[in-house]
Amino acid sequence: MGPGMGQRIVRPEIPVGLSTASVYPQNTEAAFQYAAELGFDGIELMVWGDPISQDIAHVEYLSSRYQVPILSIHAPCLIISQRVWGKDPVPKLARAVHAAEDLGAPTVVVHPPFRWQRYYVDAFDDIVGELEDDSGVAIAVENMFPMRADRLFGAGERSARRLSRRGGGPGAAASAFGKSIDPTDDGYRNYTLDLSHTAMAGADAQAMFGRMGTALTHLHLADGSGAAHDEHLLPGDGTQPCATICRRLAESDFDGAVVLEITTSSARTKPERGAMLARALDFARTHLARHGAST
Repeated sequence: MGPGMGQRIVRPEIPVGLSTASVYPQNTEAAFQYAAELGFDGIELMVWGDPISQDIAHVEYLSSRYQVPILSIHAPCLIISQRVWGKDPVPKLARAVHAAEDLGAPTVVVHPPFRWQRYYVDAFDDIVGELEDDSGVAIAVENMFPMRADRLFGAGERSARRLSRRGGGPGAAASAFGKSIDPTDDGYRNYTLDLSHTAMAGADAQAMFGRMGTALTHLHLADGSGAAHDEHLLPGDGTQPCATICRRLAESDFDGAVVLEITTSSARTKPERGAMLARALDFARTHLARHGAST
């Protein structure tokens, strides 16, 4: 029997996780410590140069020790992690999916292939689909950005002003990726929306949110001003519609996770980094709050 008239249907609150990349230059274990102390709902494991991030058994130990679950795995697909877990991107993605299975994480975040990974570019769509079918893990393909020419002339406030004068588009730019930087152009079952990447690309974040629709599985909550580098500002510190996107998620049937993937490298002390993370978490909780609906 369904709920009666006037009865409130309250959907579960959206879990808010912390990317281990957000505590750089501190290590993976430090991310678990911050997550436990500040009350995050879980961790996104960035698999990269930190040896701890590559050791799934040790990550499982940290998750148990700090009582912080793993919400997602970020596959080692950055330029700086091309040699992590080997050179071939296909078994690396499969290994990330197997790690997610071992850790109980429902999602793997992956970037589209680089242009020079020719076999991977051609096979990417099929590989993603087959791994999802075999594992039940969502492989959420992330929106990316082109390499902008104005980065040669400074990547900060001046490049953001140039982007704004061009009407939001990136101007002269070249993509390092062999697939579209907007994954909805190719079409996948699951997407990650990254709001720092939309800023750098000069993309309309709300329009991309709409195109992703119910296939939006994962949100990287960060901000950007439109500078020619990937800023990953604290949400609310840039020009992206972070609050609006969060509210739209809260009002929808979204059942994925929101992960704070921000830069705190300017923090001079651990308490200062903790304060930055706490401010970002408070922003997320405030704008993702679900208040139920009457029927």
